[in-house]
Amino acid sequence: MSSLTDTIAAISTPLVPSAIGILRLSGPKALDIARKQFRPLGARPLLDHLPRELVFGDLLDRDGAPIDRCLCTFSRGPASYTGEDTAEFQCHGSPMVLSLGLEALFAQGARQAGPGEFTRRAFLNGRLDLAQAEAVGDLLEARSREGARHAAGQLTGALSQKIGDIYSALVDVMAHFHAVLDYPDEDIDPFRMEELSHTLQAQLETLDALLATCRRGRQLTQGLSCALVGRPNAGKSSLLNALAGYDRAIVTDIPGTTRDTLEVSMELGGLPVRLIDTAGLRDSDDPIERLGVARSRSAMEQAELILVLWDSALPVTEEDLQLLLHSMSLAPTILVWTKGDLPSAPVPFLNLDPLPPVVTISSKTGQGLQELEEAVAALFPRPSDLPYGQLLTNQRQEDAARRARQAVAQAEEALMAGVTPDALLTDVEEALQALGELTGQCVREDVTDRIFSKFCVGK
Repeated sequence: MSSLTDTIAAISTPLVPSAIGILRLSGPKALDIARKQFRPLGARPLLDHLPRELVFGDLLDRDGAPIDRCLCTFSRGPASYTGEDTAEFQCHGSPMVLSLGLEALFAQGARQAGPGEFTRRAFLNGRLDLAQAEAVGDLLEARSREGARHAAGQLTGALSQKIGDIYSALVDVMAHFHAVLDYPDEDIDPFRMEELSHTLQAQLETLDALLATCRRGRQLTQGLSCALVGRPNAGKSSLLNALAGYDRAIVTDIPGTTRDTLEVSMELGGLPVRLIDTAGLRDSDDPIERLGVARSRSAMEQAELILVLWDSALPVTEEDLQLLLHSMSLAPTILVWTKGDLPSAPVPFLNLDPLPPVVTISSKTGQGLQELEEAVAALFPRPSDLPYGQLLTNQRQEDAARRARQAVAQAEEALMAGVTPDALLTDVEEALQALGELTGQCVREDVTDRIFSKFCVGK
């Protein structure tokens, strides 16, 4: 990654025809470049306007000829997204206009920004901590309303504040034991020992609660894998198409049409879900169909949610019941009666404890699809006492929090065992180091490189 003395530029919107396209600049020469490449229609030069004011005028190419009539705005560092001088051109969304505009910015000395480099500069310049920077990436990739709300909450600093409170409490513990080391004749009275133990225990409980959010955080950012399973012609592909809103899977009356797994990503029950349509489960002499059945069983074993589909027009078989029981042993399961718009066979009494959620649907009419969403949401409820933004959303955050928790637990055990203050301080320092990695106070450059490389160019 190049020096912060460079001025970077990028197209910050997809390079496809659209209503709006955005060019972005950041760095020490950003305002000078913007002044040269933008000609306001009014009498006042661009930099005579107020920061963050939208100015109407012409964007110029590298030869000084107008290529678009657009809006320009600028900010002076440190009061900007990156903490540097920045400028932004809001153009018509023509790929050619944006390409010519970017070429002109390069001709004035800017260079192409790398993936995530604007946000990386915001982190390096103290405008965002690392947890907030990661939230920018989560917000860009959010695939559900709850995922977007969580990322927005984390961007405002909800997780950082939580980590900061733990960090501050441990710094207080550390300060006390440094004082003990400096004044060895001063013993810790029993009351003070109890108070310190209570402080460490409180941080343990907070870290435990934070770690308990990991699963929900991964569901929001990575999505929930959901397998649709059942006999051939049970309506799996029809349900996939109905939920997706388009014909993703081929649907026929011929059993065994689906030979391989198909995936569609969507929001279901407020969560991002990877819906996996599987081959019908049955014995077959066809080697290709047998391979599809094997993949179906593998999808079941890896799924975090299983929808077992039973054709309501057909009698339930022993194989249907065994499939339902097996699914319930693997993951949260919903029993879906399909073809609810057709005459149905007698419904058997299911002597199961617990009985899975049961929904009757018709992919043809849309009957029951809302009830299916509600059943999914009920299986994966949002914790009511957890504010948006206070979830751990990736493996890096989870690993750092676990190491912090382990170090705090060791510190508490050391305190109760009466070990020397310098030994206890080692554990507290390890906890502070791990917490610092969450917010970026003490994180290696290779880690930040890996985080920001996942961002899109222009962000």
